[in-house]
This record gives sequence, structure tokens and C-alpha cells, in this order.
Amino acid sequence: MNTSKDTFIPVFICNLQTCNPKICTASRILQFKKAKEISTNRIHSSSIVLTPFSETALSPEDHEKSVNNGIIGIDCSWNNIEDGRKILSRGTGRALPFLIATNPTNYGTPSKLSTLEAIAAALFILGAEEQYYEILSLVKWGEEFHRINEKYLVAYSKAENSTEVILEQKRFIDELYGNETDS
Repeated sequence: MNTSKDTFIPVFICNLQTCNPKICTASRILQFKKAKEISTNRIHSSSIVLTPFSETALSPEDHEKSVNNGIIGIDCSWNNIEDGRKILSRGTGRALPFLIATNPTNYGTPSKLSTLEAIAAALFILGAEEQYYEILSLVKWGEEFHRINEKYLVAYSKAENSTEVILEQKRFIDELYGNETDS
């Protein structure tokens, strides 16, 4: 599996325009031409759509599919996430594993990432580290996201598949919240 650090993955954003445009991270990514905007009817079934509703975790196993078909971030407010559920079910859905948000709205909240954080994390897991750092550089809290989540992202990027990513996620959650596992 080729996951070299110079991998390029096409990034698309489907902006549902449900969040405050002044703080919209998806708009920032588009403004700096780090992604292309895509309408809902242009989401291809083989594109990876980042969605919290998928039962399959994003993993390095998705590398080739993402290089060939891209990843799509659906930008909608967490307050309207249920409204976007139908759109989030398009394409090949993949959920991001446990990560901690550092965006100003949801700082410290597990898994409540901004579109920018979600896309950056996906790029790291899929082996496109250069793009990951480019995306994070668009916001002043990007370095904080990396600092807090680096351990998790490195582990997820070394997993073979979704099952291994979920096992890593479980280990991290158990460590953080004091749940002892039978080992």
C-alpha cells in the first residue's frame, strides 16, 4: 500500500451553508483553493464521504480509493447534522475515529470536529501529510490540533484497516477515561 508523505488526495467540499460564514472553516479551505466545491448531486458513489453516521472507520485501506476518487467533507453545522444525514449517506461513507476538536466553537470536545479538522485528519490518516499541514496552516489553532491529536493520528495512520483503527480508538478512549481492559 503506497502511503508516501507526498501523496496527493483530491479534496472536495459540499457546503450546505448552515454555519456562520464568518467562522466557516470549509469556506476558508475553498478560499485558499485547497479544495473544490461540489454540489450534492455530483457526489460519486466511489468518493469517500466523511460522515459520523458510517459504521466503517476511515483507515489507510482507503488510500487508493481516496487518491483515485477524492474525499468529500460535507460542511454543515453540528446543530443541523440530522438534516444533512441523507446527503452524508452518499458516496462511500467513512467515519473518523476518536479525535479532539481544537476549533474555538468546540474546543476540547471529542469528535466534534470542524470541516477543516475533519479533512486534515483524513488526509493524515490516508498518508497525505503535506496536505494535512497545508490545511491546518489556514487557521491559528491548527498547530494545537496537531499537538493534541498527533499520537492518535499516527496510530490510526499505521493501522491496516477499519477494524484496527477501531481497536486503536478503543485503546485511546480506555486510556483517557480510565476504563481498564482485560489484556
